[in-house]
Amino acid sequence: MFKTLKKRIKNEKGLSLVELLAVIVILAIVAAIAIPAIGNIIDNSRIKAAKADVANVLSGANIYFTDETSAGVSADKTKLAPYVDSWGVLSQTTVTGITVTKGTTTTSGTTPTTLTVTGTVKVGNKTVTIKDATIDNLKVDSKEKTTSFTWSD
Repeated sequence: MFKTLKKRIKNEKGLSLVELLAVIVILAIVAAIAIPAIGNIIDNSRIKAAKADVANVLSGANIYFTDETSAGVSADKTKLAPYVDSWGVLSQTTVTGITVTKGTTTTSGTTPTTLTVTGTVKVGNKTVTIKDATIDNLKVDSKEKTTSFTWSD
């Protein structure tokens, strides 16, 4: 009887409760580290997408202002619609005051050609404020806030 019992115990293959708890604890630690990191990656990609959308609008505005030669002209979404293929997050209803302005005439009589975008948009769980954004000041890493492109929760 003892021989068969010993043989049966040796042949039993499975996890003890302690081993199972150890695996669960390890998985919980890995999840606690990975989930916030994935959340940051998603937020950063949304912010980079918003920057790309602003750059797309600036490219469309550049074409629009090639046709519209007078200085101090502003363009809103309705004027730029034929020139912009995709508005991305800027097409949301939460967008307020997206305007693109061509530089005004200076005292020396020249007209700067810098195009700027101003507005506010909701990107994921963050509110992105775009103030006088140009192509040049959008060329920073998404982790870096600039005076022209900031976000808050």
